[in-house]
Amino acid sequence: MNATLKFDCGADGVAVIDGASVPNRVHNDDVETDCTVAITLENLAALLTGELEPATGFMMGKFKVSGDMSVAMKLQRVV
Repeated sequence: MNATLKFDCGADGVAVIDGASVPNRVHNDDVETDCTVAITLENLAALLTGELEPATGFMMGKFKVSGDMSVAMKLQRVV
C-alpha cells in the first residue's frame, strides 16, 4: 500500500494500518495518517465481512474519507 490509513471509529477508538513501514504494522495509536476513514464500528465490521460494499457504503454516507483518496481506493481492492 505504501501509505498509512486510519479507521476512526470515534469513541470506539482507531485502527491504523501502516503500509509505509517495513514490515507493515497495524496499531491503535491515534496518529496522523495519509488517509482517514471515519466510520462506526458496526459499519467497519460490515465492510470487513463483505456485508457492506465499499463504493455503496461511501455513496450512502456510511463512512467519510478525508486525506489522500487514492489510499482509500487502494483499500477497495483488498476489502
